[in-house]
Parts: sequence; structure tokens; C-alpha cells
Amino acid sequence: MKKLLFTAAILTSLFSYSQEEKTKDIEEVKMTKKVFHKKSDRMVYDVANSPVAKGSNAFELLKETPLISTSDNANLKILGKNDAIIYINGRKSNMSAEAVLEMLKNTPSENIQKIEVITVPSSEFQVESNQGIINIVMKKKKYDGMSGTWKLENKQGYYNNPNTSVSLNYKKDKLTVSTNTYVGKWSEYNTYILSNGTDTSSNLSVGNTINPNAYAGGNINADYEISDKQILGISYSLNLNKTKDGSSYFRNIITDLSNNSTRENITTNNQNDHSANHSLNLNYEIKTDTLGSKLSLNAAYLNFNQKTENVNKTSDVNGVTLANFNQSIPQQIDNLGFMADYIQKFNKNLTLSVGGSYNKTKTDNDTQFVNILPPTGIDDNQSNHFIYDENIVGVYATLEKSFNDKISTKLGTRLELTKSEGSVIDKDEHFTRDYNSFLPYASVNYAINKNHNVTYSFSSRVRRPSFWELNPSRIYLTQTNYVQNNPFMKASQYYNQELNYMYKNTYFLVLNTSLVKDASDQIPLQKVENGNTVLRYIRTNFGEKQEFSATLGFQKNFYNGIWSANYTTTFGHNVFKGSVDTDPITGETFPAFNLNKSTNLFHIQANNNIRLSSKKDLFLGVNYFYLAPQQISIGKLSALQSLDISVRKIWNNWTFLFEANDVLNTGSKYNITDVQSNGYYNNVRKNEYRRMLALTATYTFGNQKTQKARNIEGANKDIKNRTGN
Repeated sequence: MKKLLFTAAILTSLFSYSQEEKTKDIEEVKMTKKVFHKKSDRMVYDVANSPVAKGSNAFELLKETPLISTSDNANLKILGKNDAIIYINGRKSNMSAEAVLEMLKNTPSENIQKIEVITVPSSEFQVESNQGIINIVMKKKKYDGMSGTWKLENKQGYYNNPNTSVSLNYKKDKLTVSTNTYVGKWSEYNTYILSNGTDTSSNLSVGNTINPNAYAGGNINADYEISDKQILGISYSLNLNKTKDGSSYFRNIITDLSNNSTRENITTNNQNDHSANHSLNLNYEIKTDTLGSKLSLNAAYLNFNQKTENVNKTSDVNGVTLANFNQSIPQQIDNLGFMADYIQKFNKNLTLSVGGSYNKTKTDNDTQFVNILPPTGIDDNQSNHFIYDENIVGVYATLEKSFNDKISTKLGTRLELTKSEGSVIDKDEHFTRDYNSFLPYASVNYAINKNHNVTYSFSSRVRRPSFWELNPSRIYLTQTNYVQNNPFMKASQYYNQELNYMYKNTYFLVLNTSLVKDASDQIPLQKVENGNTVLRYIRTNFGEKQEFSATLGFQKNFYNGIWSANYTTTFGHNVFKGSVDTDPITGETFPAFNLNKSTNLFHIQANNNIRLSSKKDLFLGVNYFYLAPQQISIGKLSALQSLDISVRKIWNNWTFLFEANDVLNTGSKYNITDVQSNGYYNNVRKNEYRRMLALTATYTFGNQKTQKARNIEGANKDIKNRTGN
């Protein structure tokens, strides 16, 4: 089901190499003459010299970029990082994640100049935790006219999922306009085997969830050149989602060995969900000298509305209803953001960047829980009207200096002032939170010679809870298994370090370490209530987490470009410290869930692109990843692996792509086990049925020399990421 938080509870703890978290946004791509090289704070992939630069799209190029990978052809990750934030031409896109994905899959590769991977973003970037940035730099066209792309795609997995999209680009004199519209459906089927309890009382639930989702949306971007030095831009994006008759079915077996009794019941849930996401952005930019100094001003508005209706029923095996309730979970988010950035280039070796931002956000969640059986009406304990107000002020300064051809450095700091207030107005519950975050950044780049380059970077960031995590509601899977959010969650502090070495612009070694204070996750707490073992997944802070990783890889072409290979291998070690024994909402105590554990990590990613024709119009792609068993916060995760195969054919203005994803059907079967020292155990087996076949036809038309409108970074981009959509 679309917003089934139980799924998030299981998968949110997977470390970044598992590739399961969704990319929040996709940002800018830029091009250079070298295929792959290192700059002071980023790696640059020149797609113009790549064998896959013709007849492909932006998404396919990103999959071939070193350090970037995907396991489901939808989500992109930078190895060793929580998320990949996408930039277009140096600015965050103000579109939703779904719209950005469609944009990438419909952006011809010929329009892209280069792709930049920023593993440790500096102070001017608004990112959280240990997020990295993918910056896509588009070619600038200079001719008037119109061009476009029409895409038809059909994916056959457990269900059939078709979609189509049209993108248009228009330029006339000083006006540049680009649009993208899309419509489609995405239905999911997941199966579960859940078991938890002790040696005397246990639960076993076997069942499935179905999420039939339809979506539509689009965006429009327009730029007008007021003069050679000034440009005014506006952008609007809309994303609509609807789930009709989503459902779950679980057969539950409750065993009490103290009296040798066994009971069975069946829990079903029907869900209807719809959401609308609107965002509007205004941008003004003026060049202040001939060296590249400029001032940028940005204002943005975001409105997100979602309403979820659940009808949950538990019956005995004979069909007699034991319990029945209706739950309404609306969410409304309004945000207004402003941002100003100024770049002063004193000369080619010295640059100062300063800026600031302000975001004001209000969320309104009026959750209603109504008992149908027993017919007691509104349950005041589980109904609440939660209102949350948040104000964030951020200022930054960054100084970049090149001392000579070998040594350059970048120093910066960011100060973020956060003031938030939350209240459950029908229960007279209220809290305020006021904190300041000082976030330094430093990097030093040393080009030893033309073959060797070393960079060290340090940054500090915070991760604020997503707005849905703060809404104090419960999402029930069964009567004794549910997810509970937490308005009292604190922001987590991240301290990130990286040492990056590159040899001959082909081979690289990246060493990462992160220390997380007040780390958070959805922690499973259990105890016996009225003879039943009740399991709550509670989103809460638990303590500290330390992450260490070493990634070794290369990007290289063989046999005169016939075979292009991008291989990475990651070794890591994570340490968890902390325990949780209290429900922060009710104050109830539980047998402690102990997180004092450590784990070793191993991940391998192999991407291959083979040209099958001398005309460069037929390509074979073979991609594979393997993730070794590892300990995550909620238990031990078994191994994952996936093999993807694709064939791409270029014919005139048409590009045909056939894909077979997760051929071995091994990339989406999750098995998590945990046994605590107090005797409580919790096991989860889940199959997402991600194996599928896909056929895509893309047609390009019009004047392909048309210049695209800029993709403007919204002043409320970080806020949009935290909506969870």
C-alpha cells in the first residue's frame, strides 16, 4: 500500500549500499572533454566521450556513472551515502521525485554535457545527513525553434504497469520554455511472513499487500533574458497520486505455550489514498562582473495535501468479525521559502560565496480513529489533531582558493537556526524545540601529478525528521503489529569525513567515515499485554551510529570503446550504540531493545555496456550487484543480489529499449532476523516481486538545437524532501 509505514519500518534501516531508499530529487549534469576526471570537490563524467552517449537518456547515463548505481531502475544512489540529491545545471529541481525520474528518462543523452558526483557537498548546498549530490549539466543550445520527446513504456512484473510522457522545449529570442507531462500507473504486490514473541508467547502472520497506484503530473519552466546580465525564471510542477482499493490480508496464529493454547484470526485492511503536490518557484539572477560573479534570488511555495482512509477488520477463521475500525489520516503541508546567493570571483583562483535562506512550514494532521466493533465511536486515545509549525533560518559563507596548479582548498560554514512548535489541540499537548546548528566544511585537493590526485573533505550536517514521522498516529498491520510515529523526535547530527584518491582519471579509492549523534530509526518494542505479544515499530532516537567504508572502483573503455565497464567494490564496518525501552508517546516501558552491535559490509556493483554494431546503433547492457549479509538496526539482513540485462536499438529518431530486471529474482527477497538477550525475537520475510520485463519506445522530433530552460532550485527544496513524496 502506498503509505504503508510498516514497509518503511522494515526497510528504512538498510544501509546505503542496499540501494532501497528512493532518490528524493535529481539535479544538474555538466560535460567535459575527459571521460572521467577529478575536480577539487567532485568527480566529473564526460558523457560526450562515453560510448552510451548516443540514443540513450539521462537516467541510463547516470546508471553508467562511476559511484552511482540503481537496483530497481527507479532509485539512484551514491555508494556510501544515504541518498543522492539531484541537481540540474547546478540547481536543485523543484519537482517531485516521480517527476524528476520521468524527466531524466525523457531527456535525450545528446542534450547532456557532463555529470558531476559530489560526495561531500560544501556549505552552500542545502543537504542533510551524509547525502551526496548528482549534478547534471545540460548543453546550452543557441538556436530558436521547438523540439520534443515522446515516450511510451510498458513494464510487466507481477502486474502490468504502462506509462507515457511528452516533453517539449521552445526557444524564441530571449524566451526559453520547457515542459514535461506524464501519466501512468504503478501497482505493487508484496508478500510477508512475520513472526515475533518469546519462548512462551508468539505471533505468526502470513499475508500480502496490494498497492494499485495511478499517477499524473507535469512541470513547466520558463526563462526570460531581461538583458545580457539579467535573467528571470518561473517554474511550476504538479504531481497527483491515487490509490484505490489498496488492500492487505494477513492470517495470524497466536500461540501461548504457558497453557498450550493456539488462536487464529484474519486481519484485512482496505485503503484509499489520494495526494496532490503543487510547487511554484520564482528566480532572478544578475551577473555583476565579467569574471562570473552573480547574485541569485529565489522565492518558492509548496503545498502538499494527502488523505488516507483505512478500513481495518479482524475476523475469526469462520468469518465472524472480532474487531473493526475506520481510520482517516490526512496530511497538509504548506511551505514558503526564500533564498539569496551571491558569488564574488576576485580572480580565477579566489572565490567567495555567501547566502542565506528562510523556510516557514506548517503541517496540519487531523487523524480520526472510529471503532465500528465494538461500537464505541471515536477513540480519543488514537484520534488527534496535530499541528506543527517550523521556522528555519540558514546563512553560509564559503571561500575557495587555488594556491597553484597542484593545491586548492575550500573552507566554509553554515549556521542553521531552527524553531519548531507542535501541539495536539484536542488533548492540550504542546511542545517547543529551539536549536542552532553550526555546520563547518573543509576540503583540500592535491594534484600530485597528471596521474595522481588526492582530496580530503570534512562536513557536518543535521537530519531533521520527515513531517510524516512527527505525526503521532498509528498504522495497523494486525491487531498486535503496528507502526507508531513520534512528535518528540530530535534532529540527528552527522559528522562526515572522506579521503578520495584517483589514478589516471580511471581508478579511484574512496574512504568514508560518519559519526551520527541522536541517530534514529523505527525500533521494534515488544511486550505481553492481556496474553498477547504486542509489537510496536516506534520511530525514535536510539543513540549513536558510526559508519566506515572503503570503495574501490574504475571506469574504463576497452577494445576502442566497444566495451564500457564501471565496477565498484565496497567494504565497510558499522557500529550501533544505544537501546530503547520506552514509548515516547505514552511513557510505557518495555523490555529493552538493545542496539549495541556491529557489522561488516561488502557490496559489489558491475555495470557493462557493449556495442554490438559498428554503426553504434545496437547496445547490450549487463548490470549486477551483490550485497553480503549484514547487521542493520532492527536485525540481521540476509544477502541480496540482482542481475539486469538490457538491449537498446537506435533507428532514425526512434530509440527502442528492452530490459529484463532482476532476472534471477533475488534482488527483492528480504529476510531479517533478530533475537534479543531478554528472549524476545522478531523475524521478517518480505518479497517485493521486482523481477520484470520492460519495453520502451522513445521518439525525438523538432529542432534538437533548441536551448532548454534552466531548472531552478527551489528555496524550499529540503522541505519538499521531508514530505516523504
